[in-house]
Amino acid sequence: MLGLIISNAHAQAANPAQPNAIMSMLPLVIVFMIFYFLMLRPQKKQVEEQKKYLASLQKGEEIYLKSGIIGTVYGITDKVVTIEVEGGVKLKVLKSYIAGSAKDIFTPKAKEA
Repeated sequence: MLGLIISNAHAQAANPAQPNAIMSMLPLVIVFMIFYFLMLRPQKKQVEEQKKYLASLQKGEEIYLKSGIIGTVYGITDKVVTIEVEGGVKLKVLKSYIAGSAKDIFTPKAKEA
């Protein structure tokens, strides 16, 4: 009789419940989704806006560079932009180093409530 009780105990312990594979991957999927919506998506949107701005760049527009130089567009090619700074000095810079329009610097932003 004692042997029957022990064998039943071993039979029950041999089959532990296996976790579902999908449920074990769920936290990883959730973390990736949070990472995508908080970091990757806004960065991709910002890069697209920068490309649109550079494509619409025109001669005579006042811009600023990532290095902090402010000047007026004098000439444009596919990869290089010539800007004119104070005193008629002309600088050739890569188009990718243009940060934005100088209007953005000089116009105050409205405070959000």
